[in-house]
Amino acid sequence: MEAIITVVGFLGSGKTTLLRHLINNYASKGYSPFVVLNDYENANLDAQQFLDQLDSKQVRALSGSCICCSGINELREFINRIPQRTKGITLIEANGTSDACSLMSFLGVGLNERFLPPIQISVVDVKNWQTRDENNDLEVNQIQVSSLIVLTHIENVSKERKNFVIKELNKFNPTAEISIMNEIDVTLLPKLLPSKNKFQKFDHLKAHWSSCSIDLPNLPHTSYIYDICNALPKTIVRIKGCTQIGDKKEFVYFERTPNGKVSIRPFNGVPITGSKLLTIGPGSKPSLLEKAIKNYY
Repeated sequence: MEAIITVVGFLGSGKTTLLRHLINNYASKGYSPFVVLNDYENANLDAQQFLDQLDSKQVRALSGSCICCSGINELREFINRIPQRTKGITLIEANGTSDACSLMSFLGVGLNERFLPPIQISVVDVKNWQTRDENNDLEVNQIQVSSLIVLTHIENVSKERKNFVIKELNKFNPTAEISIMNEIDVTLLPKLLPSKNKFQKFDHLKAHWSSCSIDLPNLPHTSYIYDICNALPKTIVRIKGCTQIGDKKEFVYFERTPNGKVSIRPFNGVPITGSKLLTIGPGSKPSLLEKAIKNYY
């Protein structure tokens, strides 16, 4: 039977990094991974970044709806159509504001019998755990029904801080295993059981944020990316996009995480969406993005 592993976690916690780690490890052990990515806007941008690890037929992007509610039927129907493979495993990355408890309540209903009951892995940013202000309860929701919690952003974090976060995680989910990425034995993940932890009631509407995307022109220099990202308010929790710099043919991918850090890296291939600027968070609207671009370009 094929395991289904859903990766959840707050925006910028390191879900994609963990997913890449799992793909590499499963592939090296003879597994055939299939990946489903969910995001509010243009999940295809993220999907293309996995084509250096997987064939395009092994990656699917689900955009524009949240798989914890409105997108659950589409997700379930798609999983049921995944081709049966020898040593197949399905990996799902939920968007960073997913109501993780609702997702696991509904995902396992109606799946083909060839699949094991889905399990959930939570990614926790130790440095920024419970510093999300009004979104702290969402972050707690995202760890309460996970079978495994993976700690990230532990570099330059004190032992006291790490121990405090682990104590908090054990309080909200005493049944979950806790690990760091490099200590995960991927062969044991399919043997994990779905969590039976009782979870706190959560206002599902808090998992629904505004988002938008607009076309982004080619930029003269990478400094313009930093200027545009920094011009957008902190209420915009996540910024990402892709564009070309100067007269270079190659595209770059950029993002601003919730802690305000902007990073730029090469984009894998040519984006099927064209150059884009995308935002997630309260106040996301095209006019705001257009103003930020106009001020610096």
